[in-house]
Amino acid sequence: MKTIPDQPARLRLLPMAKLAAAPKWQLETMRALRESVFLWVTHGQGRINIGGSTRGFHPHNAIFLPAGTMHGFQAMTRVQGTAVYFGQDHGLELPETPLHMRLRDSGRQTDVARIIDAVQRELEAGRPKARQAALHQLGLLAIWLERHAQDADEDSPRATPFLNANERLTARYSALLEREFGSALNVTDYAQALGVTPTHLSRACKASCGRTALEMIQQRRLFEARRLLSETRLPVQEIAQRLGFSTPGYFSRAFTQAIGQPPSAYRKTGAEPTRLR
Repeated sequence: MKTIPDQPARLRLLPMAKLAAAPKWQLETMRALRESVFLWVTHGQGRINIGGSTRGFHPHNAIFLPAGTMHGFQAMTRVQGTAVYFGQDHGLELPETPLHMRLRDSGRQTDVARIIDAVQRELEAGRPKARQAALHQLGLLAIWLERHAQDADEDSPRATPFLNANERLTARYSALLEREFGSALNVTDYAQALGVTPTHLSRACKASCGRTALEMIQQRRLFEARRLLSETRLPVQEIAQRLGFSTPGYFSRAFTQAIGQPPSAYRKTGAEPTRLR
């Protein structure tokens, strides 16, 4: 699979309200980022699917997603808080597994809020070595994560253990799909690689995240197509090739059927028809 261009991975903070206001396709499509993300929710609720397991999030939830973690996000009410994108080459020792912690203790809530505020001040002040200072603050967050990952209790469960059989299979499929979505592999190919039947794989995906195995392939490719059309100047035929479509015409027909307009028109407008929103 060829490497697909990604967004510049740099340290940045994004209000959760802005993240939750993004188009549904950007939030709900299962995909992985090439950088670690920390989500601090202070208001509102929704659902997050982490590697095939869907769970709700609420105020004072802290969620850490290591780079490469398949996830999808859905806001059910107005969500507030902060998303911390670590970027690449940060040099920090971060947890290797996802974490979802529900912080009921006010002291822990204050610790997280203070660290995020300190990072925000450094990035906004524009002083010399601001990024270096912000990374030092994030080092404290990394230590905080490691400490609370070790003493997670029933109210602050880790995100990866305790998956049932369907969730474990979906997690394996999600990881494989993230590596190979740019190839021409189909559900049968993925199922064979995972040692199960296509029917069993689709049932497991549907039970875990509400999508069949085929829908997950289609949505992941469509996500990447939208992103590449809006964020790069790659020719449509090259995008089609990178995403495993046999011909540019097939890609254009599939894209038009799903979105309501051809790739070239989508690139010009940067948005989808109102009827599809």
